[in-house]
Amino acid sequence: MLILNKRTTAPATDTVALAYDERKRSRLKVTLASGSEAGIFLERGDHLHGGDKLIAEDGSTVVEILAAPEKLIEAVADTPLLFARAAYHLGNRHVPVQILPTENGGKLRFQTDHVLADMARGLGCSISETEAPFQPESGAYGAHGGHHHHGDEPDHADLHNPGHGPHRSVPKIHEFKPR
Repeated sequence: MLILNKRTTAPATDTVALAYDERKRSRLKVTLASGSEAGIFLERGDHLHGGDKLIAEDGSTVVEILAAPEKLIEAVADTPLLFARAAYHLGNRHVPVQILPTENGGKLRFQTDHVLADMARGLGCSISETEAPFQPESGAYGAHGGHHHHGDEPDHADLHNPGHGPHRSVPKIHEFKPR
């Protein structure tokens, strides 16, 4: 069995399609598209995203992780305000959400949960079920956030990572000096 435990940028020689809940696991036995058996062994807390690549311990195989289609709820907001409200309320419940743009508002995809679907409907979103690859936002401190560094752009990752770079916290009351 192949052991996949290291990320790489090398070209893929095989693939495996995994649902979101599988991509969050640090230990997983999988069957690759080629039919080969493999074990994924990652650091605890390390998550995989569609497009990530892992190299076999023996260097023989590079496996690209594909986000497998899964059943999801899609909440469509027809105005930017409704989109912001729906995203806020889902985020307030710590629900993994995939954000997609639309012409007027936005689309939010989340794992099937009819209570959350009813909440989004109650806010004014149109709700439907869909089957699609699920690639939710990683969060403000996630390693694979929505922002990707592009050559000449400044790297602002240190501003978003707790414990790194300059902090922008509000000064404490005793730090204010009267004028």
